[in-house]
Amino acid sequence: MGKNVQKEILSWIFTIALAFLIAMFIRTYVFELVDVPTGSMLNTIQINDKFIVNKFIYRFEPVKRGDIVVFRFPDDPKVNFVKRVIGIGGDVIEIKNGQLIRNGKVVKEPYIKEPMKGNFGPYVVPPGHYFMLGDNRNESMDSRFWQHKYVSKDQILGKIVFRIWPPDRIGSMSGK
Repeated sequence: MGKNVQKEILSWIFTIALAFLIAMFIRTYVFELVDVPTGSMLNTIQINDKFIVNKFIYRFEPVKRGDIVVFRFPDDPKVNFVKRVIGIGGDVIEIKNGQLIRNGKVVKEPYIKEPMKGNFGPYVVPPGHYFMLGDNRNESMDSRFWQHKYVSKDQILGKIVFRIWPPDRIGSMSGK
């Protein structure tokens, strides 16, 4: 093999290795694709919708009420969940007569699938933690039912920002 062929092969190997490392960096620290395999977020998120998760946004801005996030399930950190942030540290959350009450005020929730059944709480969200609910409240395994009710900041993997599948529903998740 000539020196030019060896250089060309090494150049290709270097380029492929660099592309792989960049892709791994992006997937680990910047963006990741996720799908939602359950109906706990209906009608906002359909079963098997696919999304881009922004994994670095919370380095620059706080987690906010209403954000839809991917996080490690507090009762089994090997499992990732997708839910809506309902309460942040210091909030008092209650569900009475099918209505969400945060800090003594009824919260308008146009995104929920149907009125909630049951009464829950009050829950006082600890500092640095979050209370999560699915939009399909009557079919969602969420903070109301977990042994460890709150998600810590370090368990949040990122914010769902953009739907990429199915084609007829592609678009930004902001304002949802």
